[in-house]
Amino acid sequence: MSTAAEAMLPWPVDDFSKYGPVEARPVGKIQGFVGRAMHRNWVSIPHVAHHDDADVTGFERRRKAWNAAHSDDKRTLLPVLMKASVAALQAHPKFNCSLSADGATLFMKNYFNVGVAVDVPSGLLVPVIRNCDQKDVGQIAREVVQISEKARTKGLSIAEMAGGCFTLSSLGHIGGTGFTPIINAPEVAILGICRTQDRFVPDAGGNPVLKQLLPLSLSYDHRVINGADAARFVRFIADWLGTYQFA
Repeated sequence: MSTAAEAMLPWPVDDFSKYGPVEARPVGKIQGFVGRAMHRNWVSIPHVAHHDDADVTGFERRRKAWNAAHSDDKRTLLPVLMKASVAALQAHPKFNCSLSADGATLFMKNYFNVGVAVDVPSGLLVPVIRNCDQKDVGQIAREVVQISEKARTKGLSIAEMAGGCFTLSSLGHIGGTGFTPIINAPEVAILGICRTQDRFVPDAGGNPVLKQLLPLSLSYDHRVINGADAARFVRFIADWLGTYQFA
């Protein structure tokens, strides 16, 4: 019996210069490694994506008030989302695990390390912030800034990208309304974040009210997590943000 890879049609080969000017550039070392890892993760894991919106109207009002009062310690969304993710992992431990290569063993983790996808000139790196359950938002924010800057300038060691439980991939600084991030194996889920949108939604009386909605996209391993679990997990994060108080 042939494998799925053997059953695939061969990659199309063409002389692109027949159609116009071209420039051949080698794929960088990091980009090549990331590409191979992404391909492995995509073909090996049965991905399913769940999309939902978090009402962050009150959250953004409180965040802006904090920043106005603390100009030297401003807050952004990402570190708070990392704490929200930790709370969600604690409430839904099935998401804080890894599946063995043969699919026979599930490793339940009792630590909370969160990865953050960082766009760098040479590709995509995912530094891991360790023990996020033991750190406040300010500590996490400072670590994210430091490790992201290192990723963009000096690069990261394998150790700095290992040991993650869950990953966040944010495109909010660029845009978008949703996407399907590829799971960072051996994790079982990854959360994608897009730009907050202003939209009118009906209140209890049917009157339009302007809300700030944050698009959240969760990709999950369907061998471990089912759709209802995913919906509850994302809703937990959305509700957590709605009640979060800056302090």
